[in-house]
Amino acid sequence: MIGMVGFDADDTLWRSQDYFDEAQEEFERILGAWTDLDRSGARDRLYQVESGNIGVFGYGVKGMVLSMLEAAIELSDARISAADLQRILGLGKELLQHPVELLPGIAEAVETIARDHPVVMITKGDLFHQEAKVRDCGMAHLFGRIEIVSEKDPATYRRLLAEFGLQASQFLMIGNSLRSDIIPVLELGGWGIHVPYHSTWVHERAAPVAEGERRFRQVHTAAGLPAAVAELAAVARQRP
Repeated sequence: MIGMVGFDADDTLWRSQDYFDEAQEEFERILGAWTDLDRSGARDRLYQVESGNIGVFGYGVKGMVLSMLEAAIELSDARISAADLQRILGLGKELLQHPVELLPGIAEAVETIARDHPVVMITKGDLFHQEAKVRDCGMAHLFGRIEIVSEKDPATYRRLLAEFGLQASQFLMIGNSLRSDIIPVLELGGWGIHVPYHSTWVHERAAPVAEGERRFRQVHTAAGLPAAVAELAAVARQRP
């Protein structure tokens, strides 16, 4: 039986990637004064730098901005001005101070699901920033536990499940990222509901879940989550 339901936060409970996309567009406008963006492959190079830095800086705004500064210096052959580096730094400060904007219907969906199942929030990113968003979202009281982790992989979920006192077969995860929220839980024998967001960072993209996977559902609005949870809970009560 489903003993607990986990929720991702960024782009599942509240908007996030939109602001990162806007910051990247502004970064490219700044960098465009110093290099040919197409010829230098600026967007691909920024992603390469970000990916290489995840193990050093982790996920989130601070890691992104430090990677932007590194990429800007490299792609401009160290010609970029201090003023433009300051502008890039400012992009990060704006992101860190952006108010939390809940996605339509998500508060109601969490409240409905929480009537039948304990719910937890599992999110990754910069600790200080994520704590601020949790504090300001107005939903923290709905969750029995809030976990901010450095990575979402099978090892992390296995550790959390041990702390929760659950088998993987008793846990259902809801999120917008197949790579971070769904596939690791399915690999452990758990359940997943994918809620795609209209924009996804390339690092979070993954191959789709195999068609017909009985422990997986996909919905496109928060309003569909309670029914999807109830459906998977019914499947979980059946014998394999």
